[in-house]
Amino acid sequence: MVEDGKIVPDDRIDLRGVLCPINFVKTKLKLEMMDSGQILEVILDDGEPIRSVPRSVKEEGHKIVKVENMENAYRLLIKKT
Repeated sequence: MVEDGKIVPDDRIDLRGVLCPINFVKTKLKLEMMDSGQILEVILDDGEPIRSVPRSVKEEGHKIVKVENMENAYRLLIKKT
């Protein structure tokens, strides 16, 4: 959903401090509970998590809507297909 020009996620998961590959597994499980077209916001640490999760999500067939650098973390918006 878009409000005031900003994408508002349908659900959110904060995975700061979670190691690879568990952060992808948790993201995948959350996406499985969502409906097609919904947006999931995932907060990830810098380094391996932000490199591997978007790649793995795309391989699953979902769309990366936005990757945003936050202070000490990244905000990843995923559209479930």
